[in-house]
Amino acid sequence: MLKLPFTKMQGAGNDYIYVNCMHFTLSHPERLSQMMSARRFAVGSDGLVLICPSAVADAKMRMFNTDGSEGKMCGNAIRCIGKYLYDNRLVTKEIITIETLSGIRTLKLETGKYGLVEAVTVDMGCAEFTPGYIPVILQDEMINEPMEVAGKTWSATAVSMGNPHCVVFSCDGKSLDPDTLPLEEIGPVFESHPLFPERVNTEFVSVITPTHLKMRVWERGSGETLACGTGACAVAAAAVKNGISPCNTPITVSLRGGDLTLWCSEDYKMTMKGGAVKVYDGVFEYEEIT
Repeated sequence: MLKLPFTKMQGAGNDYIYVNCMHFTLSHPERLSQMMSARRFAVGSDGLVLICPSAVADAKMRMFNTDGSEGKMCGNAIRCIGKYLYDNRLVTKEIITIETLSGIRTLKLETGKYGLVEAVTVDMGCAEFTPGYIPVILQDEMINEPMEVAGKTWSATAVSMGNPHCVVFSCDGKSLDPDTLPLEEIGPVFESHPLFPERVNTEFVSVITPTHLKMRVWERGSGETLACGTGACAVAAAAVKNGISPCNTPITVSLRGGDLTLWCSEDYKMTMKGGAVKVYDGVFEYEEIT
């Protein structure tokens, strides 16, 4: 049997399994993510995150969804990586950089009790509405456009935060109540909609005030999760793009796992602040994967 040390961490309820790969290479991470993420049968998580060395940043993040697919970026996971690196003294500075498949991200770490990281502010890069970057199969930007799903007409905005998002504010001309939506039914249909050739994360949003938005998220490859950092950024960017929310103003996005604070500049540069929590350390035993 092989033994793999890991740390379970969560950001706003978005829980991942973290493995320190700074000094070794983990084989078959896509299969391990499937094995370890199974709730009730294994550790249970929204996926597996590897903390790897980087030639261009303080560390590199690789993240895998529960179905084994590799994601480009995860806003909640990257905050937890910042906490892991600082709390374990792999870095000693409070401003660090993390390499991702969506580019290098800068993190500002905020310590609290016992000198451990409690909150992290992340430069999340720019929201992108150009169809080819998302990608979405349209010639023009998809801003508050009708989208037919499950016999209903949804008003959708497509945006990339390094990964594709479809942000929905209304259905059949009516505002949404995310809590009442049958997400297990409609989420997979949105995820695999032919408009999105690489599948899509979908956020369903209600507007409480212009600076307070509430959302549920269906993540491609993982299903419903309690939070999604890139999804919260996409929601805030889409709200600014649609004239719902102001730019350069703190926007609270409430998710099922907690709140995140977002700032969207006039050129759609996104900044996110949220907590990062260590749950426990453990060891996963498994037979060698061939």
